[in-house]
Parts: sequence; C-alpha cells; structure tokens
Amino acid sequence: MAYILVVEDEQSINELIVWNLRLVGHSMDFCFDGRTALAMLRRNKYDLILLDVMLPEQDGFSVMEQSDGETPIIFVTAKDSLPDRLKGLNLGADDYIVKPFEMLELIARVEAVLRRTRTGTKIFSLGDVSVEMENRLVRRNGREIELTPREFSLLEVLILNRNLALSRDKLLELVWGYDYDGEERTVDVHIQRLRKKLGWENVIETVYKYGYRLSEH
Repeated sequence: MAYILVVEDEQSINELIVWNLRLVGHSMDFCFDGRTALAMLRRNKYDLILLDVMLPEQDGFSVMEQSDGETPIIFVTAKDSLPDRLKGLNLGADDYIVKPFEMLELIARVEAVLRRTRTGTKIFSLGDVSVEMENRLVRRNGREIELTPREFSLLEVLILNRNLALSRDKLLELVWGYDYDGEERTVDVHIQRLRKKLGWENVIETVYKYGYRLSEH
C-alpha cells in the first residue's frame, strides 16, 4: 500500500483521516503545520500528501509551491470558493476535497489518485486469493476465478474499504448506483456468491443488522 503524509491542523480531523487510512492498509505520517510538513517532505519520500490549506506557519498553497512537484497532492480543506479550488488545481493538485466529507469518499479519492500516479499492477492478496485490480483478474490457488462484473465491483469496494463496516445501503449505492431501486437482499445474494467462489466464508464478515466487512485479521 501507500506511504501517505497528512497535514491537517485540526487534531480530531487529522486523527480520523490517519486512523481510517491505516485501517485500510496505508502507512501514515502526520503533522499539524506547514513548516513541519516541508521538513518532513525533505526527509521522506511519500506516495501522496493530504494537505489542508489553512495551516499555521505556512499555508497549504505555499507548502505545495515549495514541494518537489512530483509527489501527488490532494487538498482537503474548508475553503470551498471557486477561486480557491482553481488555485489549488492550477498549482498542480491531483484533487481538491471540501470539508465536511464522507470518509469513504476520501478513501475512494485517495485510491483513484494512487491508481493514476503509481506504476505497476496493483495486486491485493489474502490467503490463497489474489486480485489484480486493474486487470480485474481473480485467482485462488493460482486458478482463475470467474466473477461477473457486478461481483467484481462488489469485491473491489470491499477490498478498498477493508476492515471497515459497510452498510447494505452503502454497498448498494457504491456498487449498483444511486438510482438502483432493488432490494437489500441483492447485496446478501452477491456476498454469498463471493464467499463461495473465494472460500471467504470467514473473511467477509456479517455485521449484525448492518452490513458486511472484509476483514484481514
């Protein structure tokens, strides 16, 4: 997974972002002001920076202007005006997320930027199952497993949000779309198919009266 720096001066938001991204498998560093961020960027090579705009010492725009220009940056900020968005994107930011935000959206945006900026085929492995995310190939004990497009999309959502409990409603929204008018039972059926095909009866956990979680533990 990725090595990510979070630069956010509000401690509760900083901790929330770091905790959730660690939970889905990323390695995290964090700080609370622009000057410290620049010092950390000189010492370490990160795959991605999540950067607030309104920071003590030096603001996020200044930090980006003094960064190496190679590390991808996502601004995560309460500054939601069009001029601020345009400034951030014109400086070369890979994305611009406005607070407040849903954590699942942030995770998805992080994964999208990492897919665009990191080379090589991304492979998720757990037990005897390996999943090539870009090629949409799934193997169990080296043998290819056939999944329908919907089954793979569901698997992808579970992997990207692993160790997080996802409600049936959220899975319907992420996999089937906002306009899907079917029943939650659809999620249960597809989960059972994935469990059987992958041998993941104990990996895809049922969260009582809520939904499901893909657990690496």
